[in-house]
Order: sequence, then C-alpha cells, then structure tokens
Amino acid sequence: MILFALIAVLFFGGIAAWFSERWSPDAPRWISLLILAVEALLVFLQYSIIDPVDYMTAGGFTAWIADLKWLWIPRFGISFHLAMDGLSLLLITLTVFLGFMAVSSSWSEIRNRQGFFFFNLLFCLAGTVGVFLAVDLFLFFFFWEVMIIPMYFLISIWGHEKRTAAAIKFFIFTQVSGLLMLLAIVTLALIYRGNTGIYSFDYFDLLETTLAPDIAYWLMLGFFIAFTVKLPSVPFHTWLPDAHTQAPTGGSVILAGVMLKTGAYGLLRFVIPLFPEAAHQFAPVAMTLGAVSVLYAAVMAFAQSDLKRLIAYTSVSHMGFILLGIFSWNLLALQGSVVTMLAHGISASALFMIAGALQQRLHTREMGNMGGLWAKIPQLSAMTLFFAIASLGLPGLGNFIGEFLVLLGAFKVNVVLTVLSALVLILAPVYALIVLQKAFYGPLQQSYQLSDFGRRERLSMMLLVLSTIWLGLHPQTVLNVAEPSLQQAMNCCQGIEQ
Repeated sequence: MILFALIAVLFFGGIAAWFSERWSPDAPRWISLLILAVEALLVFLQYSIIDPVDYMTAGGFTAWIADLKWLWIPRFGISFHLAMDGLSLLLITLTVFLGFMAVSSSWSEIRNRQGFFFFNLLFCLAGTVGVFLAVDLFLFFFFWEVMIIPMYFLISIWGHEKRTAAAIKFFIFTQVSGLLMLLAIVTLALIYRGNTGIYSFDYFDLLETTLAPDIAYWLMLGFFIAFTVKLPSVPFHTWLPDAHTQAPTGGSVILAGVMLKTGAYGLLRFVIPLFPEAAHQFAPVAMTLGAVSVLYAAVMAFAQSDLKRLIAYTSVSHMGFILLGIFSWNLLALQGSVVTMLAHGISASALFMIAGALQQRLHTREMGNMGGLWAKIPQLSAMTLFFAIASLGLPGLGNFIGEFLVLLGAFKVNVVLTVLSALVLILAPVYALIVLQKAFYGPLQQSYQLSDFGRRERLSMMLLVLSTIWLGLHPQTVLNVAEPSLQQAMNCCQGIEQ
C-alpha cells in the first residue's frame, strides 16, 4: 500500500492545500510542506523494508522491491499496476526532495491564488511519482498526461511576460509526442493479443511480445520521440528554453529537476527492454543526437543574455550526456546516466532558484543589467559560484561522477562521439565564467540596497550543497541501489552485442 500512498498523499494533499486558502492565505504553503514531510516518511519507510540480500540478487525479478496490482479495466487487460525498483526509488526520492525546494522557492514569490498554485505543484509531483511507479503501459500513459496539465497551468498563470505562448508551446510539444507514444502502446498491446489471444498492457507481459523487425523499429520510434521530447534532445528541445524562461521559480525547479528525468526514465525502462533489436539498430543515431545536444546546447548558452534561458540550455547539454550513456548500453554508462539524472536535478534546481531570487530582487533576468553583485549579496553570489562549478563537473561533486562514468562507458562503444562530447568540459567553464563575470563582478549596476539570502533560502541552499557534495563523495550508495535494476534491464537485451 505504500506505493499507492506515495501517489494519493500528494494528490489529496494538493486538494487540501487548494481549499485551505479559504481560511488563511498562508495555509497552502504550510500544508504543502506537511504533505511533503509525510511523503518523505513514506519514502524512508520504503528504504527501510528493502532486504539487502534479496535485492542485490539480479536474477529473475528480484530487483523489484515492491509491487501492487489491482484490476482496473479487465476487459482490455488494463490494471492499476505499480512496482518499484531501485531506479524508481532513487527518482522518487529526488522528486520529494526537490518538491521541498519548489515550495521553498515559491514561499514569497507566489502571492496570488496560492491555493491553486500549490494544488498544481503537488498534483504535478503526484503525476511524476505515478510515472516512476506505473508498470501497466496504459496507466503509465495516464500519469504521463496527468503531470503535463498542472505544469501548463503553473506556467500560464504564474509565469512571466510571455507565459501564455511558452505554456502553449510546452503543451503542444508534449501532447503531440505523447499521442505517438499512445499509438505505439495500443499497437503493441494489439500485437500481444494477436500472439496470445488476450489483451494486456502489463509491462512484464509485453516484454515477451514477438515483433517483426520493421514493426518493432516503428514502435520503438514512437516511444523514443515521446521520451526525447521530454528529455529533451536536439532537435526536439526548442520548447524548453521558453518554458524555463517564463515559468515561476517553483515550476522551473520541478521541470528541470524532475520532469525532464521522466524522459530519461522512459528510455531506460521501456525503449531498450521492449525493443532491444530495434534500439540496438538505432543506437548510433541516438548517441549522435546525444553528442550533438551536448555540444549544440553548450554553444547556444554563449549567446544568451537571459540568465534563466542560459541555464535552460545547460540543461539540454546535460541531458545529452544522459542520452549518450543510455544508448551506450553498458553498466558503466547506465550508472553514469543515473547519477547524472540525480546530480543535474540538484544543481539545475539550485541555479534556477538562484535566478528566481535574483529576479525577485532586481526585477530582471538580463545579465547586462547586473554586475558587481558580489559586494552587495555575497551569500547568494557564493552559492552561484558553487553550483556553477558543480554544473560544469568539478571533481568531488555529483555531476563529475555522472559525466565521467558516461564518458568511460561510451568510450567503449564509440570513441569519436565520446571525444566530441568531452569537448563540453572546455566549453562549460567558459560560459560559467561569463555568467559570474557579467552578474557578480565588474562595475555595480544597481545603486539601491539589495537583500541577501534569508534563513529559509540559506537552509534550502545548504541542503542542496550538502546533497551535491554527498553524491560526489559517496556515489557508491546510489550505484548499489540502482545496479540491480540496471542489470535486470540489461538482461532483457542478452545476446545483442553493442
């Protein structure tokens, strides 16, 4: 029942936050914190009941540590089937942690319709947790759509000056690609029925489906496009800079830290295990797209004067590493992709929180209107420096471990693409230095008094700092949790050499 509670607590908590505004305008944010505290307790309980001996056995389905299955629409073989393994547990932990950060960053920024804002925030988190748990593909698609709708409202209602256009662009990209995935899911289920005589959308049943090579390739593309749009990867990335630039800070935290990871999770969980031969055939194209995303987005970051837009392009670059690692399909690269998901979620969320704090104080995102801020707001400036160097992969921090493992694994598969992707290690420090120089050094552009981080902001930043350092110094804990899941996924592709 913990699996169902992980979703239900967020959903009903969101409703409670919405209606609590009738009694007090500040109640929604406090209720949101309480709900996330309950959610964190549930995650802790799930960690506590893992049997280390059974869990570390990668044979069979022992990598799955919890399972819940209820009949839903039995006529069509659709069930409410949730399951958790180490990969989904790590990503749900990240979701809950960044949920606290989203509430914290929205504490003073959101002043109108707070109840509805926090309802959408928690509802989006509920949909995301559902995506990480669903192993019935129809249910997975349901949660995939659920998390999109509240994010649309977060951008379109509480966003900035061009919020409507950005929200519509986000909605169109994700909906059109989602429909391709739905078509692929239904087709896969119909083929399974043709083979067995029964309907089923269950992940474990569909893993056994026999597919003709041409059909498998097209179905794989349907899933791949949906997930790489959400990741996003070049050339499906154009919605992301607009969405991040216009979203409120809490929306950017959830979007960058959590929602983008659903695309990477989908590639790991569904694309390669369900269509191993087709994915192997497509791997050179996917790895090329990953390498292009790494370099193209890093170069595009140079051209940005808007701080949030620059951070958005760095996210596309980091997601390129994840795509490169996933389609390298060896344990080192897959482990690197998982660590990069977690590390990027933390560092990108911190940078968007910093950008939001600067916009609240300066009423601008343009770096040309900043300058000399270190003397005025040293704590905020120091945090910017820390997360800038964390994002570019400083050894000892989480991002370095993830990118190093990806490059190490990818080097075994494609030397040229690995070398090209490694060039970003030169580009990233340059655009990080540009941000620091324009915003925090040079002549002072703002003559009025600026306030530095308050206690709430300092606490949030310190939690993010400690998480990044811990992940960089103790990555083996994360690798141990994820390894059985990754080994099991690789077992689905036995006999296919990369």
